[in-house]
Amino acid sequence: MPDTQHTPSHGARPVIEHFVAPVDQTPVAGVDEVRISEKKSSLWRDAWRDMRRRPMFWIAAVILLFVALVSLFPTLFTQIDPRTCSLPFSNGPSSAGHPLGYNKQGCDVYSRIIHGTSTSVSVGLIVIAITFVVGTAVGAVAGFFGGALDSVLSRIGDIFFSIPYILAAVVVMSVLSEHRNPLVIALAIGGFSWPITARIVRSEILRVKNADFVMAAESLGLSRIGTMMKHVIPNAIAPAIVVTTISLSSAIVAESVLSFLGVGLPPGDFISWGNDISSAQLSLRTDPMPLIYPSLALTITVLGFILLGEVVRDALDPKARARR
Repeated sequence: MPDTQHTPSHGARPVIEHFVAPVDQTPVAGVDEVRISEKKSSLWRDAWRDMRRRPMFWIAAVILLFVALVSLFPTLFTQIDPRTCSLPFSNGPSSAGHPLGYNKQGCDVYSRIIHGTSTSVSVGLIVIAITFVVGTAVGAVAGFFGGALDSVLSRIGDIFFSIPYILAAVVVMSVLSEHRNPLVIALAIGGFSWPITARIVRSEILRVKNADFVMAAESLGLSRIGTMMKHVIPNAIAPAIVVTTISLSSAIVAESVLSFLGVGLPPGDFISWGNDISSAQLSLRTDPMPLIYPSLALTITVLGFILLGEVVRDALDPKARARR
């Protein structure tokens, strides 16, 4: 009904009657409606949505998917035994069935690159698993509990951090020369490369542990360990994942460096890119291609992990998304 206004008398203020529509004729119900079907937003969901929109992510995904297929199913890409070598074909050129030619020992270069992928990548994955688990555990305990425990763990981390992990791995593998295998090399590298992850996790734990939701969980009776595992670590783990993704490329390079220096995997027992690069340096001046091909495979693999790490870092950083 329309507004009505009464004429004031004796100086009294006018009385205005306002029209009020029924509830069913207002959009209040639609505005306040909760849409259960909509997916809740989260850091990981937003990060995945952001990564899918970036061409760099798909380039890295294609590279790493191909590397994974070669690592898991090398026989799909070559039927030639990489250990079958013949000196008459030493440094031979490419031919039918041998697209990359032969190395100095007369072995098929293409077959050795394909079969060496699984060794190099598996060492890198084991190293990263060790680095992530040890670094996250040490950093989380040190940052969350603090006090004397934080001081002790931080000093231990400083000691390991001051030792270059390549140099430490060389010393360890020289001592364990009779037990050189992918697991021992991974332990030698990962045992000295976890302090970086521990430092990052510790700093994030210090930032998250004083948040309101953490204090609310403790006030509701959740134990300190339960609070750390259920609320603190999940909200502080993103930087550690970024560092782990980027460091995977360094771990693969470290295995190749050790093999190149002669303290890595035994050339007669294991096929790896580092061993092929090391053996190919003898004929670098006369035939550089057997060295270039495994080096190129190593470079492309490392590039894929670096690109993925860059994309994950930007996707998990809300400030970086805002700048774009």
